[in-house]
Amino acid sequence: MNNDFKDLWQSLALLLRSHPWHGISIGKEAPEMVNTYIETVPTDTVKYEIDKKSGFLKVDRPQKYSSICPTLYGFIPQTYCGSRIAELCRERVRRPSVVGDDDPLDICVLTEKTISHGDIIVRAIPIGGFRMIDQGQADDKIIAVMHGDGLYSQWRDVNDCPPAFIDRLKHYFLTYKDLPGSDERLCEITDIYSREEALEVIRRARQDYMEKFAHLESMMKDVLED
Repeated sequence: MNNDFKDLWQSLALLLRSHPWHGISIGKEAPEMVNTYIETVPTDTVKYEIDKKSGFLKVDRPQKYSSICPTLYGFIPQTYCGSRIAELCRERVRRPSVVGDDDPLDICVLTEKTISHGDIIVRAIPIGGFRMIDQGQADDKIIAVMHGDGLYSQWRDVNDCPPAFIDRLKHYFLTYKDLPGSDERLCEITDIYSREEALEVIRRARQDYMEKFAHLESMMKDVLED
């Protein structure tokens, strides 16, 4: 990269907001510890999600009835649910028609602390996940604990979580897209997986991202190198 252009890019990076999906690092210790971008917190009565073009949060939809996510909820930057994520899901559930959802990998982060708003970065330790299929698309939900949390950091694997908590989180994802008056279930959770499987899901989502956005990876690496 031309040095003048590199200097200009670095100067602009100080003035402009980084895109949460592409401009925030997944973290040097990934997949064992990852940076997460939080979109929605448990006190939100509206579900927010990232606008993939602009990088700003947008209103996705009002939460229906009592459908409130019991954890911090967002995604892992620099991940993408493409062909490798779809392949893993097809292998595990034996459904040849499953495809990726073309979104960053979703993550739920547990913490004892009250965090009042989204649009923040949280370091988290994955402990498991839900293999979810949303209208034929692989839509995994990684479950993690906030790094250094005084209460939940003792949980090392999803099997350490109380069954009542897992049931509550499952209920949220199985119902959060339900339409009033409709009996159609849009989402299903085929299984709950362990920490090791969660790490493999993150690795594959990272590989999908590096393939899909190779041009961004190359540019960012060049800019950040001394």
